Amino acid sequence: MPPRWPRQPDRTDPAYRRLDDRMNFATHVAIFAAVNSGLWFFRLIGENPELAPTGILSWTTWITGLWGAVLLGHALFVFAIAKYEDAAAGGSGSTTTQQPAVGFQAKSKSSRSK
Repeated sequence: MPPRWPRQPDRTDPAYRRLDDRMNFATHVAIFAAVNSGLWFFRLIGENPELAPTGILSWTTWITGLWGAVLLGHALFVFAIAKYEDAAAGGSGSTTTQQPAVGFQAKSKSSRSK
């Protein structure tokens, strides 16, 4: 059973935003691995030494390298650059009060009956 978010999903909630960004990163890694493994598999299966150019990088190397650089940038943003607490602190002059993020918690019996 997949994890369940205990409250209404809201992109302004820092805990939800952090989880959402990390899940998007995990999806990005999975798609990168699946697509690139397929590209390299078919490249190696179909590689003909008579037709393969020697001494230059092939197109699969460029795709893997460039996509890997984008993936590294995505990881840097999610794990090092993104500031999730700013939205909860009120940020740019916001006057709304928000409850502090508490992460994953089981729903109480009173909230289930609503």
